[in-house]
Amino acid sequence: MSETFFATLSPMLVMFVCIVIGFVLNKWKLTPDNTASVLSKLENYVIVPALIINTFMKYCTVQSLTGEYRLILYCILVLVMALVIAIPLSGIFVREGYNRNVYKYALTFGNFSFMGNAIVPAILGDEALYRYMLYILPLNAAVYTWGMIILIPKGEKGESTLKRLFNPIFVSIIVGTLLGLSGAAEVIPGFITTSISNLAACMGPLAMILTGFVIGSYDMAKLLKEKKVYIAALLRLIILPLLFVAVLYFAGADRTVLVLTLFAYGTPLGLNTVVFPAAYGGDTETGAAMAMISHTLCVITIPLMYALITHAM
Repeated sequence: MSETFFATLSPMLVMFVCIVIGFVLNKWKLTPDNTASVLSKLENYVIVPALIINTFMKYCTVQSLTGEYRLILYCILVLVMALVIAIPLSGIFVREGYNRNVYKYALTFGNFSFMGNAIVPAILGDEALYRYMLYILPLNAAVYTWGMIILIPKGEKGESTLKRLFNPIFVSIIVGTLLGLSGAAEVIPGFITTSISNLAACMGPLAMILTGFVIGSYDMAKLLKEKKVYIAALLRLIILPLLFVAVLYFAGADRTVLVLTLFAYGTPLGLNTVVFPAAYGGDTETGAAMAMISHTLCVITIPLMYALITHAM
């Protein structure tokens, strides 16, 4: 068990170093004020799409796709459980107002995209990343529909549901799937596939630098005083993922499903609870506190949870 823990701890520490780099860059004003915006757009429009296309065109075959549909079904089951728990539970933290929606989002979704996409290949390998991306398809759909709706303050007009779904991530999944299923990836010039692969390799470090940069915009001492956030982080990182994994275990899910569930739902609280309130003039401190505290704690909780689950199985 200890070997698994320390093997998982190593890539987590690498990511934490990148978070610290982003934090220092902001605090010491070594980069322009719009760095977070630039990094975010670079991630969403270039790096993440490259990662998705690179993964799907390699591993998305007719055989793998038909054999892994159960991953999507298991994720839908857990997502429903998460919503049933998060919506009423958010009322314990904040009874009403916009911040209750922030807690609804945080208790439903972890940082399954940026953090999850970086953790899974580092710990399980590139082929496991394909299964993970299939698994989180329902989560992506939920984030870009219900998740975005509750994070946009009332009275603000957001994009249509269809437009939100038609985003770089969704388009990349379609492109990667078509390349993989058709075999067209084999005839793509080598310099293009190499470029895509090299861009995909930037995903983890750049995402964590962005996280650290955003957190560095706030007063750490003030964020650390948010007592409710510690409870939310405990739920997000330990209690909820353990509950979901236990339910799936007794439902007969195999080891792969349990591990992917852990990485999808045991990841820290993401940055959308900062980005969207900021975009519409809402309170960003709660989301920033969630991001800072949970990303710090996950360096230990994710290796510990992974070691416990793999040892138990």
